[in-house]
Amino acid sequence: MSGAHVRGPGAGVVVEPARPDDVGAILALRTSLEEWMETAGVVQWPRGSLPRARVEAQLAAGEWHVVRGAPGEVVGTLRLLWADPEFWGADDTPAVYVHGLMTARSRRGTGLGRTLLDWAAERGRAAGVGLFRLDCRDTNPVLRRYYERYGFAVVGRRDFPLFSATLLQKPLDGV
Repeated sequence: MSGAHVRGPGAGVVVEPARPDDVGAILALRTSLEEWMETAGVVQWPRGSLPRARVEAQLAAGEWHVVRGAPGEVVGTLRLLWADPEFWGADDTPAVYVHGLMTARSRRGTGLGRTLLDWAAERGRAAGVGLFRLDCRDTNPVLRRYYERYGFAVVGRRDFPLFSATLLQKPLDGV
């Protein structure tokens, strides 16, 4: 399956479904971000918190999408979901959900994160859903502000044994 080109400010970026041979690159990107976060004092993803088997299962379910840089390099990712009971409970409101939004540190300040969010929002609109949802750890106020600047509003909180997540959503215009 071919990738989808992004229109608007992120024009030229191609977001495509991840392939089985992308698992290592997705995990390498995640590890690099976990290490950077730990060094920077950002509490979002603890080191080693995403097992390979989980990424493989999610990829097999068609959830992971990537943006490629050089051959074999993944510079951006996200997981696109149509339900998220782990974080949002039994809520059956039609929505598009994003997890695993990652951009390589080398792409910082390029707008790639926003481009990936725009792409996910467009998938939601195309599917006819009216809400765009995601979450972040409540220990990461910088990420929360990033999402709020994008137009998300805090609508709840989900407590887990080891962390709490802030739940955010935004309406999708044009649905």
